[in-house]
Amino acid sequence: MTTANHPWGRVDPDGTVYVRTADGERVIGSWQAGSPEEALAFYRRKYKSLETEVSLLEQRLTSTDLSPAQAQASVERLRKTIVDAHALGDLDGLCGRLDKLGGVVGHKREEVKAAREQARQNARGIKERIVEEAEHIAAEATHWKSSGERMRELLEEWKTAPHAERAVEAALWKRLSAARNAFTKRRKAYFATLEEQREDVRMRKEKLVVDAESLATSTAWGPTAGTFRDLMRAWKAAGRAGRDAEEELWNRFKAAQDTFFAARAEALSEKDAELREHAAAKLELLEQAQALLPVTDVRAARSALRGLQEKWEQIGGVPRDNREQLEGGLRKVEDAVRKAEDSQWRKSNPEAIARAEGTVTQLRTAIEQLERQRAKAQQKDDAAAVKKAEDALEARRSWLEEAERTLAEFSG
Repeated sequence: MTTANHPWGRVDPDGTVYVRTADGERVIGSWQAGSPEEALAFYRRKYKSLETEVSLLEQRLTSTDLSPAQAQASVERLRKTIVDAHALGDLDGLCGRLDKLGGVVGHKREEVKAAREQARQNARGIKERIVEEAEHIAAEATHWKSSGERMRELLEEWKTAPHAERAVEAALWKRLSAARNAFTKRRKAYFATLEEQREDVRMRKEKLVVDAESLATSTAWGPTAGTFRDLMRAWKAAGRAGRDAEEELWNRFKAAQDTFFAARAEALSEKDAELREHAAAKLELLEQAQALLPVTDVRAARSALRGLQEKWEQIGGVPRDNREQLEGGLRKVEDAVRKAEDSQWRKSNPEAIARAEGTVTQLRTAIEQLERQRAKAQQKDDAAAVKKAEDALEARRSWLEEAERTLAEFSG
C-alpha cells in the first residue's frame, strides 16, 4: 500500500491512519480493506458527521429554547467525542467552535438566571398582591357573601400563580392562611351575633303578634285602630327576624290586623247608614223648627221648640258632613226665639226701662261736661288735656249708642 496525505492527516503504507492536531499526530485507525484514498474518505465522512453535530448544536442554541444545562451537557459530550474522535479533519477547529458555544451557553445561563429572578420577583409581586387583598378583606369586609367568594378566588389565583423563592413563598402563604382564618372567625362571630339579634327581634315581634291577636275582635274602633298603628310602628322599628320566623309572624300579625279592620269597616258602614237616617230625621225637625219663624207667639214658639229639641236629642248623631248644617240651622231658630223672649221681657219690665233711660241721661250729661272741658283745654292750648278729653268723649259716645239701642228695644 502506498502513502496518502491530506491537509489534516495521512495513511502510512502499512495502513495506519493519522490525524494532525495542535498536539501533533494521533493514530485514528488502521485501513487494510482498500486504497489509502478510500481510507481518507472514510475518516473524512466521520469528521463531517461530527461537524454536522456541532452545526446543529449551534443552530439549537440560537433558534430554540434549549436550556443552558442541556446545551452545556451537549457541548461537553461533543468535546469528549471530538478529542478522541477517529475522524479526519480540523478537530481543533471543531473544539474552537465548541469553546465559542461554551461562551454562548454561559451568556444564556446568565439570561436564564436573570429571567428566572425576574419571574420570581413577578411571582412575589403577584402573591403579595393576593395576600394584601386577602388581609384587607379579613380586616374590613362586611359583605360576607361576595367577600367569601373573593377569598376563594384569591386562593385559586395563588394556586395558579408562578412560584417565588421558597422562603418568601412560605412567609406569604402563612400571611394568606392567617387572613383566611381571620375572615372566617369574623364572619362566624358576625352571624352568631346576628342570630342573637334575630332571636331578640323574633321574641319582640312574637309579643306584638300576641297583642295584635288579642285586639282582633275588639269593637272599640277608634282606640283599637290607634293601638294597631302603634303596633305597626313598633313592628317596623323592631328590625327583621330570621326569614322563616319573619314570614310566619308577619302572616299572623297581618291576619289579626285584617280581621279587626274588616270588622270595623263593616261596623262603620252600618253606622254610616244609621247616621244618614238620623240626618234625614233631624232635617225634618229642622224644617218644622224653621216654620216657627218669624216668632209671633213667643210662648207657643218656645213650647213647640222645646218639643222639637227633645226629639232632636233622642235621634242621636249624624254624619260629620251634615253636622254643621243641621246644628247651625237649629241654633239660628233657637237664637231667634230667645231674642223674641228677651224683647218681650224688656217691654214688660218698667224698672229696666227706667234704668236704661237713666243711663242715657247720665251719659249725655257726661258728654256735655267733657265737651266743655275740651273747649277750655283748647283755649289754654293744653294738648294733653285736649287728648284726654277726646279719649273720654269717644268712649262715652260709644256707650251712649249702646244705651240708646237698649232703650229703643225696651220701648219696642
